[in-house]
Amino acid sequence: MNQVMVNTAHPDPWLSDAEAAALIGISRTTFRRGVVAGRFPKPVRLGGFVRWPQSEIFQALEDLKAKRQ
Repeated sequence: MNQVMVNTAHPDPWLSDAEAAALIGISRTTFRRGVVAGRFPKPVRLGGFVRWPQSEIFQALEDLKAKRQ
């Protein structure tokens, strides 16, 4: 499995779809499907890049955990 390097020097790093998916432990395709389905946040466009704030990914996971109870 690929390891994800998380930048702890920056309080809220911006992640690509591949980095976000690896952080969660799912495939890039599954992550993108989750974005379309509303399970994960929509991306922010930064110039020619599409990124997700790491904090929003963690919040989406917390929301999913809360919904299962």
